[in-house]
Amino acid sequence: MKKAAFKQTPKYRGAVAIVRQLKNAGHEAFLVGGCVRDLLRASPPKDFDVATSARPDDVARLFSRTVPVGAQFGVLLVLRGDFQYEVATFRTDVGTKDGRHPEGVIFSNPKEDALRRDFTVNGLFYDPLTKKVMDHVGGEADLKKKIIRAIGDPGRRFKEDRLRMLRAVRFAANLNFAIEPKTFQAVQAQAGEIVSVSAERIRDELTKLFTGSHPGRGLTLLDESGLLAVVLPEVEKLKGVQQPPEFHPEGDVFVHTRLVLDQLKSPSAVLAFGALLHDIGKPPTFKVADRIRFNGHDRVGAGMARHLLKRLRFSNAESDAIVQLVDNHMRFKDVRQMRTATLKRFLALPTFDEELRLHRADCMASHKDLTNWRFLRRKLKALPPQELKPEPLINGRDLLGLGYSEGPLIGTILKAVEEKQLEGELSAKAGAVAWVQEAFPRR
Repeated sequence: MKKAAFKQTPKYRGAVAIVRQLKNAGHEAFLVGGCVRDLLRASPPKDFDVATSARPDDVARLFSRTVPVGAQFGVLLVLRGDFQYEVATFRTDVGTKDGRHPEGVIFSNPKEDALRRDFTVNGLFYDPLTKKVMDHVGGEADLKKKIIRAIGDPGRRFKEDRLRMLRAVRFAANLNFAIEPKTFQAVQAQAGEIVSVSAERIRDELTKLFTGSHPGRGLTLLDESGLLAVVLPEVEKLKGVQQPPEFHPEGDVFVHTRLVLDQLKSPSAVLAFGALLHDIGKPPTFKVADRIRFNGHDRVGAGMARHLLKRLRFSNAESDAIVQLVDNHMRFKDVRQMRTATLKRFLALPTFDEELRLHRADCMASHKDLTNWRFLRRKLKALPPQELKPEPLINGRDLLGLGYSEGPLIGTILKAVEEKQLEGELSAKAGAVAWVQEAFPRR
């Protein structure tokens, strides 16, 4: 066992307090799993888990605020201040009934608990009071060698929970580690079984993968593992689809997509999936005429993206935003020719910041011409928010008061006034009223 050194945070101190309270009551208790891995890497953990000899009933009696999220498996949430901590009894899992949940559990000891976990780097225990690490699985050595290795038999680990295959890829990509050969071979052998995992769990793992620090490498590992063809077949079909070399010297559409992702560091889910899916409309629109063309691939891709995101159970809000990135990514080539009103509407889109970041990544992954990106950056600096989305000069009630009848014409007039306002041709209500009465005379 070795000593560990790291910076303390309020959430960490809360975890230490839980361990101390459990130990003062006569129980064994350790920090465990990913938080120990991250602490040893001097990377701030997002969450802290505690493993203990205390049974669920003991934990519930010791702490005033608990939630029994999996008491039958020995797991409770302990709420402390603004944070929550998963506290689980040492256990051994017995069998598996659905590729996810064990058929039962036997409460055990730290070593048996470590041996049931997924990867060696996640199987470490840490006592924050004695400052010592307990390693029953060789996790410290694999951390130093930067290796993701299944604990015990990889095939068995993945049969217990199929999602672990995606987790292996995620950990390897996000930590920039290699996957140990036997572990990777087991993923490749069982990749087709990932279909037994719910769409929501797959979505969450893919989101963590592509919003991590190395999303491009994540795509490569997904492909090499065989998982990509199963969970994202639309993306897998980008492989081998050639592009016009004068615009895309980097290679086929799959290579381009990976390079776009490589330009992004810990992006939002909307940007990550916008980048991943921005060209999925190219395979079905591939055509060779005067050169290779993908006419309408943005529109086709937007429809494909919506279907894919629905399959993965994305929320409507996230799906709408991602689809907009796919649908709009070709508009950037025309920005310097846009009318002022059209350009202002484009700049005022709620997703424009993400769209501009995607455009830059798209350019840097191909021809590297950032002329339009720089043009838009200048426009954003020059145009204050009130010019991009100004308060309307008139509204529907104003038009009804002028004698116009309810109906489609009201919307047509308001849109026309907004266009004039964005173009800078109208700036006051009186002028807008006069223009409406002249341009849309009442019958």
